[in-house]
Amino acid sequence: MTGSRLRREVGLWGAVLLGLGSMVGTGVFVSVGIAAGVAGSTVLAATAIAAVVAAANGLSSAQLAAAHPVSGGTYEYGHLWLTPWLGFSAGWMFLLAKSASAATAALGLAGYLFDLAGAEAGRGSVALAVIATLGVTAFVAGGIRRSNTGNAVVVGLALLGLLTLAVFALPVALTDGRARFIPLFPALSDTPALRDLLHGSALMFVAFTGYGRVATLGEEVREPRRVIPRAIVATVGAVTLLYLVMAASGVGVLGAEAFGAAAVGTAAPLEAVAEALARPGLGLVVAVAAVAAMAGVLLNLVLGLSRVLLAMARRGDAPQSLARVDEARSSPVASVWACGAAVAALCLVGDVRTTWSFSAFTVLVYYAVTNLAALRLPRSQRLFPPWIPSMGLLGCVGLAFWVEPGIWLLGSGLLGGGLLIRALVRVGRG
Repeated sequence: MTGSRLRREVGLWGAVLLGLGSMVGTGVFVSVGIAAGVAGSTVLAATAIAAVVAAANGLSSAQLAAAHPVSGGTYEYGHLWLTPWLGFSAGWMFLLAKSASAATAALGLAGYLFDLAGAEAGRGSVALAVIATLGVTAFVAGGIRRSNTGNAVVVGLALLGLLTLAVFALPVALTDGRARFIPLFPALSDTPALRDLLHGSALMFVAFTGYGRVATLGEEVREPRRVIPRAIVATVGAVTLLYLVMAASGVGVLGAEAFGAAAVGTAAPLEAVAEALARPGLGLVVAVAAVAAMAGVLLNLVLGLSRVLLAMARRGDAPQSLARVDEARSSPVASVWACGAAVAALCLVGDVRTTWSFSAFTVLVYYAVTNLAALRLPRSQRLFPPWIPSMGLLGCVGLAFWVEPGIWLLGSGLLGGGLLIRALVRVGRG
């Protein structure tokens, strides 16, 4: 039996786990290393800047989702409080951004799996990433209740592995590796270093955007006005501490350059940290935790992507066949498989820095629209003062264009292309 509505099955802890499942994964196991390769010793400052921008965006997302708790996130908010064009732009950029993030997660999962097997990855990691993506997509298509159960397991395994690594890595980083954190922040007169800091902040920002899974699942959360803000605040706060600890561990043990090289070369930088510590069994623990976390990220990203695509299909901005929901499983099966196929195709890029950088630009544009929508909320529906979305908007616009020029040119071109296709489709229907 099929319909178009989803059931409210997610409570506070389920929402927090969904956020953690999206954030405790690629962000900590891969992107911290990528950002360290760009920002160097200032990666801790880059992480802090990203956290501040993410917190503002998270609060904007929270009050929007509380006021309008439906699937689709900023795609829906843009339609309601801005214009259909901005709503579509947000939805389109979300699909691009999170598909690229999911592909990064799949490639990272493959990298850690090859390390776990003690084998050279090569092009085999791309094939394995595609297989993993299709497997997770099949799992998500089974419905959100089953997805929540699997998510709780992988989050627990990931946190256990990271805690174990931190116990051994932090003492070394804070004693033998203190010189590797100099400078913590570049001099204001050092333009190249400041540019690298902001580039690193843009890359780290993506690692915090898992709270968006909570907002895009607004139609499936119980008591959304109470649950959604609390879940977002809890997830952002927890992962900020986690990312700072892991960034300090990686830079302090390996040095920023080697930490960054490991992220790009094998997509498994924390495995390199574990190997450098030479503790028996530590590499195995980290690899198992990473594989579990990447699977969780894939699960949550395909889940969130499918809900935005579902919302776009309901409004006629995507094929109507994608608007159907299988009521027996409470899952938009066609949308889930469409998103899974797109992620699998992006895995063929095979370069985590490229996919992550593309995700950074597109997701910053998406959250700029989020903050614009939050600024239009009526006073009676606001949970937070207007300066919060204003700060989030400034942060998104200020960071978006610090990624490589080729990346933001590609992202801008795809945005224009999406808007053109929408216009042509609307003309054809009218």
